[in-house]
Amino acid sequence: MFVDRRTLLGAGLAAVGAAVTGCGGPEPGRTPAWVEPDVAPEAADLIPPSATPTSSPSPSVSAKPSNQAAYAADVTRALRRHLPATSQTVQHHGFPGAVALVLVDGRTTVHTAVGEAVRYDAGPKLLPADRRVPMRPDSIFDLASITKVYTAILLLQQVDKGRVALDAPVVEYLPGFTGTGKNAVTVAMLLTHTGGLPVGAKVAGLPDSAARWKAVLATPLVSGATPGSTFRYSSVGLMVAGKIVEKVTGQRLDQALKTNLSGPLGLRDTGFMPNTWLSAGARSTRLVATDARSSRGLLRGTVHDDVANQLGGIAGHAGIFASAADVAAIGQLLLDGGVHRGRRILAEATVRKMLTNANTGKPAVDPERPNRTSAHGLGVVLDQRWFMGRLAGARSFGHTGFAGPSLVVDPTRRLVLALLTNRAHPNWSWADPDPARVAVADALAKAVG
Repeated sequence: MFVDRRTLLGAGLAAVGAAVTGCGGPEPGRTPAWVEPDVAPEAADLIPPSATPTSSPSPSVSAKPSNQAAYAADVTRALRRHLPATSQTVQHHGFPGAVALVLVDGRTTVHTAVGEAVRYDAGPKLLPADRRVPMRPDSIFDLASITKVYTAILLLQQVDKGRVALDAPVVEYLPGFTGTGKNAVTVAMLLTHTGGLPVGAKVAGLPDSAARWKAVLATPLVSGATPGSTFRYSSVGLMVAGKIVEKVTGQRLDQALKTNLSGPLGLRDTGFMPNTWLSAGARSTRLVATDARSSRGLLRGTVHDDVANQLGGIAGHAGIFASAADVAAIGQLLLDGGVHRGRRILAEATVRKMLTNANTGKPAVDPERPNRTSAHGLGVVLDQRWFMGRLAGARSFGHTGFAGPSLVVDPTRRLVLALLTNRAHPNWSWADPDPARVAVADALAKAVG
């Protein structure tokens, strides 16, 4: 049975461990009951051109130029309209802060940070100004379901190596993938969300990680679902995909990420469980907070998604943290056909397949977003105006995350947009991130020919 994520999260503050959903799927399209007036904040938040992130973006992406494009100011204004109206505003309809990074032809044309990375304490309680943490260009965010893009790349690398076949049944790699009808679910269906798997997995109350992962693999298909016939957004599918990566590489997913993707790309600000690899100074100044009313307290450097948290913080559907520069590098890698600094990370033919609609003609079942189409590649969302705005098109691809981040790549303009927000801080139900996503995308579509 489908369980509405908003119902689960809203009702589960005292029992958040019992939440049954994956993160970053269809996000609320409704306007929250409380809406802050559309007024610019008191303080200017545009990061000056001289502010360079301390991370090392993909070397295929140029270092930040000394002068940003003229439209950088338009992007910043669009973001600032979604900040809390004043320094003392408690609720907001957008986010406390955001970072946007734009690449055009591999060159950084916009890198701006607005607002605050930490504005609230557990409760949630509005922090006094001297205890808040300003947003920085190199702030590190919970990527939520953008993690799925990374998992897809890691799995497709194993396809390139001949260790995995996209048309093979999942059960050939994971014997624990049991249940009625599941023998027909292929590896490709996990990445295209057509396997008939539900949104989330039930792992609450189980004694240990082994039992939880066993439950994930045994998750039954949606009642009446026929594998391969219908698009149903499923975090379970990417949890399973991550397990295939672990099985064929012999590495835990976080290690496979470092060995096969973040390491070769030089992405020093990307990884699971950032509190284990960031310095104390970076943890205090660069980590962006999410929920502040969770039974886990203020979440900062700990994955927001409940299922990912119960799975140890490392899962194929959620759990990666990264800076905007590092997220943009992933977009640029795919835009460049899988090549980074002259080194092939993913076969060109595989990238083409990844970015081609695998669901043409298939219906989409999405109770939270009825207007969503089934257009989806292997691990990436295609041509969705609801978050891509006027950057949407037949070749446009990307992904969103429930905590507020998004990645959009427009091959026609050779443009990559990494827009990271902390809309789930302190309460995801206050905010709809899509208006800001669309506003920034529209400004860029107008400015970049």
